[in-house]
Amino acid sequence: MQPRCLAALLVVWCIAVPTFADQRNFEPSSDPALYALDRGAGNDGHLYTFDNLSVAQDPRAYRPDVGALDFVYHNHDDMTRYLRATTARYPNLTALYSIGKSAQGRDLWVLVVSASPYEHMLGKPDVKYIGNIHGNEAVGRELLLHLIQYLVSSYGSDPYIKWLLDNTRIHILPSLNPDGYAASKEGTCDGGQGRYNSRGFDLNRNFPDYFKQNNKRSQPETEAVKDWISKIQFVLSGSLHGGALVVSYPYDNTPNAIFHSYQSQPSLTPDDDVFKHLSLTYANNHGKMSRGVACKTASPSFENGITNGAAWYPLTGGMQDFNYVWHGCMEVTLEVSCCKFPPAYELRKYWDDNQMSMIKFLAEAHRGVQGFIMDPTGNPVERAQLKIKGRDIGFTTTKYGEFWRILLPGVYKLEVYADGFVPKDVDFMIVEQHPTLLNVTLQPSKRNDGSQHYRPAASTQYRPQQQIPPAPSQGSGSDEGILSTLSSGFNSLVNNIFG
Repeated sequence: MQPRCLAALLVVWCIAVPTFADQRNFEPSSDPALYALDRGAGNDGHLYTFDNLSVAQDPRAYRPDVGALDFVYHNHDDMTRYLRATTARYPNLTALYSIGKSAQGRDLWVLVVSASPYEHMLGKPDVKYIGNIHGNEAVGRELLLHLIQYLVSSYGSDPYIKWLLDNTRIHILPSLNPDGYAASKEGTCDGGQGRYNSRGFDLNRNFPDYFKQNNKRSQPETEAVKDWISKIQFVLSGSLHGGALVVSYPYDNTPNAIFHSYQSQPSLTPDDDVFKHLSLTYANNHGKMSRGVACKTASPSFENGITNGAAWYPLTGGMQDFNYVWHGCMEVTLEVSCCKFPPAYELRKYWDDNQMSMIKFLAEAHRGVQGFIMDPTGNPVERAQLKIKGRDIGFTTTKYGEFWRILLPGVYKLEVYADGFVPKDVDFMIVEQHPTLLNVTLQPSKRNDGSQHYRPAASTQYRPQQQIPPAPSQGSGSDEGILSTLSSGFNSLVNNIFG
């Protein structure tokens, strides 16, 4: 496969042109059903296109090592042993850490699965899954353990999984409420035994709320999550629940809700189009969810298997709203089983239904715009305030000046603000086939006396380690940085190369 470079409007793209022998596996395409994996499989920087439809339709081989992980429920000690054994067996793909302890002192374990498990990969997103926030909703806990096993065991044989782990750091917290799980009972489909933490608090009503003051006393599990997501800038997140079969997306609350009842009005975010897309990505790749069938006669049904949270029933202090409003992380709630704690012999069925959804959902972190905010010397601007014009929920840069935002195809304006710099607006375009790469250089603001007022970023001495690729160059000294797609003609230009 020989790379060919295309230069257009100060943008340089290196695209791998497949030879005849390559075309059975990788084919460039403008078909929106095909998902382009930018900076894809491998370290060669080439652009590959994976057939997303065949990925979704073909069953993914998975035979868990019964000696390591079978389709049974794992108590906290069993889960801890499995996670430790996995890090010992796959030291180059996994890293285990605890974000804190439950009210009864159990570790809240997180396992990172990535080609770079111990270090952030510059320019590549962090994503997360959280399970078992309600202790008696146990299916998600086991699904996440099997997702870990599937990812590490497939890295060497599945190109899609290899691309995902090479370009993403996946943080998996199987149980946020291990105390509640310990009080729950297998075979119990309904009821509240084990739902709450050991102090009797619903952890999914325990976060700060966008619409109403939440006066509930903050719990150690909640504090651990708040501290965790303040230190790692997660782009995308899913919280696994049980008791229904639907994806619920923000907002969960509304300024007008007084009573928590069904058939409430939707409470839509400025990113409602993105949240619906993310929810449909999960529901449409699920074995049953998109059919929208109600779990019980008296339960609501959900069109296409998705719902706005407040339209289902409003709640105060939910985790997904907190992730989105406070930290710019797109989180949805994944209700994956009608029965909250079904018999263990049904776990394989739940895995088969959710396996593809869990994988394809994480890949959505690579949709939209991503890039770096820098000062004129090329140093990163940390904690710059960013907003997409017309979407009032903002987000910030990391200490390396990185940012990501999941967006659907269209034309947008990025608004950038940082202390000591002149604010800046940059127009850009999102296409279906690949993320838009956008670097922005901010100019120092000037004092009233005419002198320049410039506060260097806290990480001006940062030098990426050798194995981490450097930030994309600004190219030709362009003040606007790199804009990967400036017009709809760009796709035609690329297609002509392969025509």
